Amino acid sequence: MHTAMPPVIVLMTDFGLSDTYIGQMKGVILSLAPSAHILDLTHAISAQNIAEGAFLLSKSTPFFPDGTIFVAVVDPGVGTSRKAIAVETVRHTFLAPDNGLLTAIFQAEEVTRSVTITNERYMLPFRSSTFHGRDVFSPVAAHLASGVALEELGTKIELAECTRIPLPGCHTPNNGASWEGTIIYTDHFGNLITSLDSGVIERSKEWLVCAGEHQVPVCNTYCDVANRQTLAYAGSSGMIEIAVRNGNAAQMLGLRDGDTVRAFFR
Repeated sequence: MHTAMPPVIVLMTDFGLSDTYIGQMKGVILSLAPSAHILDLTHAISAQNIAEGAFLLSKSTPFFPDGTIFVAVVDPGVGTSRKAIAVETVRHTFLAPDNGLLTAIFQAEEVTRSVTITNERYMLPFRSSTFHGRDVFSPVAAHLASGVALEELGTKIELAECTRIPLPGCHTPNNGASWEGTIIYTDHFGNLITSLDSGVIERSKEWLVCAGEHQVPVCNTYCDVANRQTLAYAGSSGMIEIAVRNGNAAQMLGLRDGDTVRAFFR
C-alpha cells in the first residue's frame, strides 16, 4: 500500500532572506496545513522585477511533481486594486498577483481553471496592505493543500482577462543568419542568462554572441576556454548564457539585465 505524498507548496518571491517575511509565510502555512511540504524556489528575484520572476517560474515548474502549489509573489502593486488570482493547469496550481507574473505560465502550460481570490474565509482575518504574501497567498495555499476546491476561493475569471506583460524575446531579422535578444537576468555566479533560445544555434556552424563591445564564442561547457576567458553556451534553462570560466561575467564584461545581445555564425 502506497502512502499519499504530503502536499507540496513552493514559494518564489523577491523578499530576500535577511528579513523574517519568508519565515512568517511558512509559519502561516504550517499552522493551517501542518503536513504540507514547503520548498523554496528562490527569494532572490530582483526587487519588483515581474518579468524576471515570470521567466524563472516557468523554467522551473517542469521539475516539480504533479499537484504542486506554487505561491509566486513579486508584487509592486500590493494593496492596490490589482487582483489576486489562483490558476490551475493540467499539472500544477499557481497563486499570484494578477500583474503579469504568470505570463510565461500561460504560454507554457494548459490552463484548466482560474479564479480571483476574494473569499476572505481563506485569508488571515487581519490583513496588512503591504504583505499579501503572508496574509492572503499563504493561507490560501494552505487551504488548497488541505483539500479546499479552487472554486471556493472566489469568482471564476476567464484566462483572457488575466494580465500579461511583454517578455524578452528571441527574433531573427535575416532568416536565421543571426538572432537578437536581451539579457534577462544575472545569476549568483555572474553568468548572464539571455533570451536567445539555444535551439536556434545550429551545432554544425561556429557561432558568436555579441554583447556590448564583446564577441564571445559559443562552446559546449566552461572547460572549452582558458581560465578567466569568456564563453557562451546552452544553459540548463534552454537559453544561451554568457559566462567567464572561473570568473564573474557581469563584472568583467560590464553587462547588465536588459542589455542587447546578438548571436551570429562566422
